[in-house]
Amino acid sequence: MAPGHVAYGLRAQYGLMVTPDTVIAWERGHLPPTARELTALAGVLWCAPAELLAAATTLKEHRMARGIPPEDLARRVGLDAGAYRRMEESNRWKGNERQTGALAEALGLTPRALVAATGRAAELAEVLKDAATTRWQAYVKPVAKLVALDRAALERVLQQLHGEYHSRMAATSSWGASGGSGESGREFLDRISDHFWELAGG
Repeated sequence: MAPGHVAYGLRAQYGLMVTPDTVIAWERGHLPPTARELTALAGVLWCAPAELLAAATTLKEHRMARGIPPEDLARRVGLDAGAYRRMEESNRWKGNERQTGALAEALGLTPRALVAATGRAAELAEVLKDAATTRWQAYVKPVAKLVALDRAALERVLQQLHGEYHSRMAATSSWGASGGSGESGREFLDRISDHFWELAGG
């Protein structure tokens, strides 16, 4: 379909006043469609909204890919619709452990995708650094708030992460700086996060 045909379909079927130039801007990635426009576009093109998104990374993209209105998702996770919208727009999830689990289930997210979508990856990396370098037991609850994993599995993973970190540091110092500033600190956080997900199977 040419951009003019798509624009006509959006006007005729959904009442959206979209020009062919806007359709071209969507195609080239210069302008993102709104949630309503994306849903209508999927209807015109006879596909699911998820097929029009590259790889969903934010809460909003995951929700739109599954065609769930924000009010419905808010209700499923036990939040006020306005509070959910504010979290989605800021990409800063503030739900509790139960709400986080409900969000992962509603959007079909793996634990790792959930952490990325809720904007908690950097926060998790810092907590994992502390769990690996100090007493891991003190960090089970903070990690559980960020990651939707079974508590027993989480304890096993943190204990293993802690043990491996200390074994490697004693033997070779191969994990580098333990969270210092600059590039080496960032590399350490990335490495410890990646290893956590390997151990967690995610």
